[in-house]
Amino acid sequence: MFYGRMWLVVKPSVGIPMGAVGIFGVSLFVHACILTNTTWFPAFLNGNAKPRIVSELVVPTGQPPGTQALASLELPK
Repeated sequence: MFYGRMWLVVKPSVGIPMGAVGIFGVSLFVHACILTNTTWFPAFLNGNAKPRIVSELVVPTGQPPGTQALASLELPK
């Protein structure tokens, strides 16, 4: 075991529950931060989240697809 000598200082009956409580506490903290700082997470938990619709790229008429990005690219002189 990699941390075998640690159990000479801390009993497994104390260290394992403390580790589990630590992981639970960090997980609870992260989820609470996400819940209070976003708008989509509460809706997701309530089942009201709507799928995001990604609009397609609008290409101006007269230009083939893919040249719009090239037209905005400036080359150094």
